[in-house]
Amino acid sequence: MADIDNSKPRRARKASRLPLPDKVALVLQGGGALGSFQAGVYEALEGAGIEVDEVAGISIGAVNAALIAGNRPEDRLPALRKFWDRATAALPSFPIWHNDFTRELVHEMSAGFVAMFGVPGFFSPRTMPVFAAAPGSAGALSFYDSSKLASTLDELVDWDLLNNGPVRIAVGAVEVESGNFNYFDSANVRLDARHIMASGALPPGLPPVEIDGKLWWDGGLVSNTPLQHVLDTQDAEMIVFQVDLFPAAASRPKTIMDVMAREKEIRFSSRTRQVSDQMLKLRREREAIRKVLKKLPPELLGDVDVKRLAEMAREFPVNVVQLIYRANAWEGGSRDYEFSARTMNEHWDAGMDAVSATVENSALIAQNIGTGHTAVFDLTPR
Repeated sequence: MADIDNSKPRRARKASRLPLPDKVALVLQGGGALGSFQAGVYEALEGAGIEVDEVAGISIGAVNAALIAGNRPEDRLPALRKFWDRATAALPSFPIWHNDFTRELVHEMSAGFVAMFGVPGFFSPRTMPVFAAAPGSAGALSFYDSSKLASTLDELVDWDLLNNGPVRIAVGAVEVESGNFNYFDSANVRLDARHIMASGALPPGLPPVEIDGKLWWDGGLVSNTPLQHVLDTQDAEMIVFQVDLFPAAASRPKTIMDVMAREKEIRFSSRTRQVSDQMLKLRREREAIRKVLKKLPPELLGDVDVKRLAEMAREFPVNVVQLIYRANAWEGGSRDYEFSARTMNEHWDAGMDAVSATVENSALIAQNIGTGHTAVFDLTPR
């Protein structure tokens, strides 16, 4: 496949109801089975005429990112649908009654089925107990075998297009021995299935992935959102759709299942909130510095220290739209590994609805893009 030239800036674009800046980024959080919410978000963005220039993901977000960046526009939704249909195909369709208690019971039964038998095209339980495997082997380091995911990704992702195409992709992972966090970015390294799998290798369920002699685990161990990387590498005016699968705020738990769910929400969402708050604080400080620099007399503008300060304060405007999945009352602590087709489709539809609410507020977003100020919005229906 011929290389695609990304050096020329894109024209300013306008979706059906949403004015767009030079770049649109999609930031995808980790969350296992909840990742179909992200697929629904992408389908709605595409339906609204919003073209993505950059996508970054952690864990299941890395898988969805690869399916987007590694396919032509017309093939992205079919690839996403094929992955999620396959992942949810093995679970039996348990009957449900429409109340929270029975729905939660069925939800937990489905999650238990996954724990016993795995997920097609993704991971499967090992035949040998981990304690019987040779120390240091993959079988001794995880309860499940994720080699099926490599075959699935190779089937559904065009790696030449992913690495040379118009959509930049970055996925985060943690190096096991040093504990250092790293982004594998198509702008500076050639990605393949190993990098995507490394980003989602959550211990002790899934084994670490070896890349160039180093072992890598799920990036969510350090940060469950790649927002910081997208902002650190920003080179144009940008709007970021940050798709979070765990809310930071929720009601007080009433049962032990609520406790398990709330613990996971806090553990994974708090890092997202922390990164968002830190980056926005830094941008406001830079904005304050720029205001002061404008007040300096002309004779000081050539000063070396002033120039250095001006360079440190230089940045492009960015707007972050947070699209957060709000769990149903019957979804407990196992929501991230309940891969039933029924729940997957509900998550997918919820993602589409979240984007619809955002587009309805396009005037608010456009106003802030026009002023050149950084802003964050959570427009997810509550």
